[in-house]
Amino acid sequence: MEEVIQKRFEETDKIKKRFLDENFSRLIAIIKLIADSLENGNKVLLFGNGGSAAEAQHFAAEFVNRFLMERPPLPAIALSTDSSILTSIGNDYSFSEIFSKQIVALGKEGDIAIGISTSGNSANVIKAIEVAKEMGIETIALTGNDGGDLAKVANYSLIVPSNSTPCIQEVHMAVGHILCEMVEAQIFKMAY
Repeated sequence: MEEVIQKRFEETDKIKKRFLDENFSRLIAIIKLIADSLENGNKVLLFGNGGSAAEAQHFAAEFVNRFLMERPPLPAIALSTDSSILTSIGNDYSFSEIFSKQIVALGKEGDIAIGISTSGNSANVIKAIEVAKEMGIETIALTGNDGGDLAKVANYSLIVPSNSTPCIQEVHMAVGHILCEMVEAQIFKMAY
């Protein structure tokens, strides 16, 4: 047991380092993109399935409430939270449309859409990103493995170089926290 625990922590540390090496400049560009969008009166729409849905909710809460500093709320919506909307769309149309229909209803040009999928192949996330792009919404993919089809359709992709779902999710959580912290710092001029 002790060896497995040690191995898991070492694996995550190694993947985080590799992710940062491969994505550092892209991460900086995404932080600026999100901060500029929010400063211009737009919002962030986040979505994913399962653990990725939970991450979307977590990040939306950090933007709306606060992260590290006391400041006004920032507009962010997790599209996985309304069970009536999700089941209505899933029942009347298709599960593949549960996020894209919400993007059409809630999104506007200048907003940011962040799709989260560890595999990069979640059909409903891909469809929502495609619809968002058609609407002039900037799109960001948080994914793993080789990025899947999601990385191919998003304007910006942050790909965790791993095929371990737990490891990918841990890196996504770190990325979400960095995004929230740095967007806060940029908008509200927090000094470091």
